[in-house]
Amino acid sequence: MSQTFLPKILQEKAIEVADLALETVGEGRKSYRLFDYLKAQKDRLQVIAEVKKASPSMGDINLDVDIIQQAKTYEANGACMISVLTDRLFFKGDLSYLREVSKAVSVPTLAKDFIIDEKQIVRSFNAGATVILLIVAALTQDRLKELFDFATGLGLEVLVETHTAEELAIAHRIGAEIIGVNNRNLTTFDVSLEHTKAMAPLFEADRVYVSESGIFSSHDAHQVAPYVSAILVGTALMQSTDVASTIKELQVDKS
Repeated sequence: MSQTFLPKILQEKAIEVADLALETVGEGRKSYRLFDYLKAQKDRLQVIAEVKKASPSMGDINLDVDIIQQAKTYEANGACMISVLTDRLFFKGDLSYLREVSKAVSVPTLAKDFIIDEKQIVRSFNAGATVILLIVAALTQDRLKELFDFATGLGLEVLVETHTAEELAIAHRIGAEIIGVNNRNLTTFDVSLEHTKAMAPLFEADRVYVSESGIFSSHDAHQVAPYVSAILVGTALMQSTDVASTIKELQVDKS
């Protein structure tokens, strides 16, 4: 996502959110806590598997996918969480996908969107998400903290996405337990797994870290496995002709 693209997304998201009603908070879906699960999995790299039909960088990826079957295949082959794109305009996602997937699986589900408002958090919670994404680059530190506290107050876990050392420090400051490192450079749009390695010396022992973007093979997974508990994989799984095998290839041995 180019540096000029993020403001465009956020501008459109602000328009979208302005039209949303604040839903009444319903009953949350129960699953295991992702943080606790990742902390316990020392020997194998975990896979957060994503349901993603399209993206700004890739265009259409898999528009014909049966999202329920895809999610069930993810769960059956050991995905520790299923990420569901809910942004319509840029990713061809939908909140209904999150609702359907959350009903079909028992593992945690992540509401993957550009969240800028409490209304989105409540909608995600009511649709069955147990984890939401907050992107440091999309929010001021004060607003990030407000949304983080609001989400955790509902019982949600939060994956806080970072791109730079400064953003990582902010994630630490607000108390994030699950922190993503996006390997996509926001300025050049390039993806490099070296980014996870470069950030790793700044990691803290009482958190868990997730490497995001650019992971397509077991070779890629091995590169980041020494530094993180999990990888977030979308495109590779959505394009795979054998999803089960691809997930298993990515769950590399860390011992």
